Amino acid sequence: MLESLMPPAAGPQAAEPRSVPRHVAVVMDGNGRWARQRYMPRFFGHKAGVDVLVKTVNAFADRGVEYLTVFAFSSENWKRPTEEVSGLMGLVLVAVSKYLAKLAGDGVRIRIIGDRSAVSDKLRQAWEHAESLTEKNTRITLAVAFNYGGRWDVVQAARQALAQGLPPEQLDEGWLSQHMALSFAPDPDLFIRTGGEMRISNFLLWQAAYSELFFTDCLWPDFGDAEIDAALTAFARRDRRFGAIDTRR
Repeated sequence: MLESLMPPAAGPQAAEPRSVPRHVAVVMDGNGRWARQRYMPRFFGHKAGVDVLVKTVNAFADRGVEYLTVFAFSSENWKRPTEEVSGLMGLVLVAVSKYLAKLAGDGVRIRIIGDRSAVSDKLRQAWEHAESLTEKNTRITLAVAFNYGGRWDVVQAARQALAQGLPPEQLDEGWLSQHMALSFAPDPDLFIRTGGEMRISNFLLWQAAYSELFFTDCLWPDFGDAEIDAALTAFARRDRRFGAIDTRR
């Protein structure tokens, strides 16, 4: 198990310390390697990853997490082989058909964040249906980042400011935050990456500025209760001072 070597940090918007993060962000890495270890095509790793995600949403909700944001497809993933990208698009449609009713019944609200302009009309319609069907659910909000990049997010918010003719002196962190893709959620308290890599890969660059980082060697399809509890335990031990000092020391 690897944890961030960075010193504990936290966001300026927080109030009282929480032992359980309100918002968890996850880079679901390792699907391809998981499949390769089993001598299977990468697609089977992605399929296994979707199955694990459904279980993970409920596991985090059971532990008191209110928001879960997952990195499903980055704006850089278009560089992958055409066959794999096509398979991922089809898998999303299958996943919506297979799991939407269950997630809706479990009280999960689904939100999709990212640039929708590059995906098919059929996929956009499936997302809109999922968001509409679950919009009144309150147990946990699952935000799926698809065709998303942290730099894209900052640029699209800045473009909104330009389009609205916002005076420069009115453009501040608060305005930009309200126009980011995750404006409906608090900034992530805990940022998890599976698969052994120790980088954030252009995910939630703005929102994760004060997130606690947790890296694990576990490949995403193997991510379960033990890994969730390890991450939450590590989070509970962090000293989040939000740039201030602890006067008790």
